[in-house]
Amino acid sequence: MDKIDYAEGEKGFLSNPNIVENYRFLQEIGVFKYVDTLNREIRNYKSLFSGALDIFNRTTIGEIMDVTVWRISDHFLPAFVVFLWKPLVNKEDIVIKGYKNYKLIDLNLKINSIAAFEPFFLKHHKPINYDLLTTKLEAAKVFETLDPELISPILGPSGLYGLVLVGRKVLEDEYNEAELVYLQELMSFVSQAIQNLLHYDRTLRDIKTGLFNNGFFMTRLNEEIARSRRGNSSSSIIIIDVDKFKGYNDTYGHQLGDLMLQTVAKIFSHSLRRPYDLASRWGGDEFAILLPNTDLNGALDVAEVIRAGVESSAIPCPDGTSAKITVSIGVNTQLPMQGDSVDDFISKADKSLYSAKSTGRNMVGRHNGA
Repeated sequence: MDKIDYAEGEKGFLSNPNIVENYRFLQEIGVFKYVDTLNREIRNYKSLFSGALDIFNRTTIGEIMDVTVWRISDHFLPAFVVFLWKPLVNKEDIVIKGYKNYKLIDLNLKINSIAAFEPFFLKHHKPINYDLLTTKLEAAKVFETLDPELISPILGPSGLYGLVLVGRKVLEDEYNEAELVYLQELMSFVSQAIQNLLHYDRTLRDIKTGLFNNGFFMTRLNEEIARSRRGNSSSSIIIIDVDKFKGYNDTYGHQLGDLMLQTVAKIFSHSLRRPYDLASRWGGDEFAILLPNTDLNGALDVAEVIRAGVESSAIPCPDGTSAKITVSIGVNTQLPMQGDSVDDFISKADKSLYSAKSTGRNMVGRHNGA
């Protein structure tokens, strides 16, 4: 038999006269079926490799989810893909995003936590048929309106990060074993990418409140002042202090104090107008908010929304009563041509805060930068 040049690849292999002559025999012993299997595996590995590169180049969990949806949809053509994940590992709040035909869809899915799924998936790491999961885990029935085909966990060192719900395939009946392996390996890349982002995020954020820390805030403040001078635009800063915080802490303990700080932090998140407004824990019971491209009136509006939001909240106390929270707020705006240093900018906001506290608390003090 003449020597076969395997370097020519599959096309050269199949066109070799000796192969053609022995086609029926090779077919009977399964050579072509084996070659086809190898080709499918190679395509899967190429897809996984390119998917991993795409996933690891993303800088937010939302971007990772979008890329993953594209990969799953392209590989399987499912009826839908739904992601549920925890933005912060120490919080129970979750984010839900659903996709159909690569586009976001509205979901009427009422679920506030994925904690009930964690014990099961810490033992069973693989994607699982939804109907089978419902026989093992009562909590899974919360997804019965969606009726997914598969549920796959996103796992990492910190536990269960999220779940991926995959609908039935549009063109075929069931997911085969190779496809389940592909999905599991893709999820391992997703979980590692999320873990990397969480590690990075922890260096920037305050663990207790989830807000950015003082160091990151100061970096952004310096950048913003430089940018506002170049762009001839105003920027504002808000300094916030929880009124009588030490008294609550001393009376009810640090647990209630921590709950107060977390409650106030959530109000900030709901009160900010744009993704580039930045809230941070300044230290202790003080917070700071940076408002780029915002004049004094705009900053005062934000400050008043925050003050009113905090005033309307209450924290349940161990003795059965409720603790009302209020904050005092100082506002300062950097005018385009003013040229204040960062320290001066902060100092004027601090003076506004002191004025609000000395006037009676639960107030907004202002400084126009002059």
